[in-house]
Amino acid sequence: MPKLRKVLVANRGEIAIRVMRSCRELGLATVAVFSEADRSALHVRTADQAFCIGPPPSRDSYLHQGRVLEAAKKAGADAIHPGYGFLSENASFVRACEAAGIAFIGPPAAAMDAMGEKTRARAHMTRAGVPVVPGSTEPFGTVEEARAFAAKVGYPVMLKAAGGGGGKGMRRVDDAQGFDSAWRAAKSEAMSSFGNDAVYLEKYLDRPHHVEIQVFADQHGNCVHLNERECSAQRRHQKVVEETPSPILTPAMRQAMGEVAVKAAKAVGYVGAGTVEFLVDSGRHFYFLEMNTRLQVEHPVTEWVTGLDLVALQLKVAQGERLPFDKPLEPRGHAIEARIYAEDPAANFMPSPGRIQYLRVPGGPNVRDDSGVYAGYTVPTVYDPMISKLSVWAPSRPEAIARMKRALSEYVVKGITTNVRYLRAVFEHPEFVGGDYDTGFLQRAHAALLGKDDPALTEVAVLAAAVHAHQREVARAKTLPTRPGTRGLAPWRLVPRGRAKALR
Repeated sequence: MPKLRKVLVANRGEIAIRVMRSCRELGLATVAVFSEADRSALHVRTADQAFCIGPPPSRDSYLHQGRVLEAAKKAGADAIHPGYGFLSENASFVRACEAAGIAFIGPPAAAMDAMGEKTRARAHMTRAGVPVVPGSTEPFGTVEEARAFAAKVGYPVMLKAAGGGGGKGMRRVDDAQGFDSAWRAAKSEAMSSFGNDAVYLEKYLDRPHHVEIQVFADQHGNCVHLNERECSAQRRHQKVVEETPSPILTPAMRQAMGEVAVKAAKAVGYVGAGTVEFLVDSGRHFYFLEMNTRLQVEHPVTEWVTGLDLVALQLKVAQGERLPFDKPLEPRGHAIEARIYAEDPAANFMPSPGRIQYLRVPGGPNVRDDSGVYAGYTVPTVYDPMISKLSVWAPSRPEAIARMKRALSEYVVKGITTNVRYLRAVFEHPEFVGGDYDTGFLQRAHAALLGKDDPALTEVAVLAAAVHAHQREVARAKTLPTRPGTRGLAPWRLVPRGRAKALR
């Protein structure tokens, strides 16, 4: 295959910037696409070229295959990197790229058909003898069929989008009474996120761990796993914190799960980066959950412990290069990632869009912030509210937790509400620190993680409000005529409480 020259990134935000950085290091030109809501987005400013592809709704822009391909043709791009989400697991888009003579940075359409569609992947794994979570092997045509199947396997159950992942289109259902509303919600979210409203069903496992294996394959039949990521810190089935190595896996479990993941990838002729996800029960038995046929949000933690640039490796494999290794790489140290969201934990995690007035990101040794925002940027209302991914590395897990806590203490975002304070509480919680936390951890610890108001912060807020009001009065007084013998408003000073009396 000829060498690539120019790559269009069919995504937005931090992942688009992440891909562009690796492209630039490899000497590849980059092209951004954006909706009308993203004209001032950082990924647009980062690329060498940028094209508007439609109005804000994803279905009319980032999910519109024709407009993405038209932009690629106008720019003269010879490859498209889909990032994650949007068109990243859409086999018809892969075929459209092939028909247009544009390389798709990802697996072939046949592999995506086999593993990207979740029910098909489950059936494939069952035939291969891999244990899977009990559930349906095909999407349901009607709510009546799904409800009958749920009654057969027994509640609680999980409704899940067949055409995508990332926690989108997923609903837990505890009884028949709530089934129909959960069905409608899952299908609606699946359609808006993936352009496919197909939904299937799985038995809900009580207090499992969510552990995934990173696999990588080239075009020459070589496939290797790159160890695991622990992804059990989830809110509403959306990962919030990820780490590697998993604190619950033994070397024997890592080897067994890695071998199964590689077997699954090879069975479908997989090429590129992919992730095989498992649920691990309390007895440490693992079950195949699904395969994500794309790069994962949490890939930085794998990069930390392996020393690899997974995006650069994707680009090299897409050009026909062989993998530079033929066996798993031993994990080096410990890495943790935390997702920073524009949301209000105290208001049921409602999105908090708006203008970022001030931004300070953490730094220091072995701290990385993958971000798609800047001071002055307005976080839109129409997309996922994740604004950045903060990741750290250290020689051991306790040191990595300490580094993450320090980094979060330096993270300052003004103008919008974020989950930074909530994340700091996660890393201080005994269950997380102990390492044996499951997918229900964040829900169980919800009240403790929100915590109580900090009296010191409340006092500062009150004083700041008073100073602001005084400054407004001073400004107002300057516009009014001054009577003879008056001095106007006296200046204010903020002083420590212990010194206040001495200054009177």
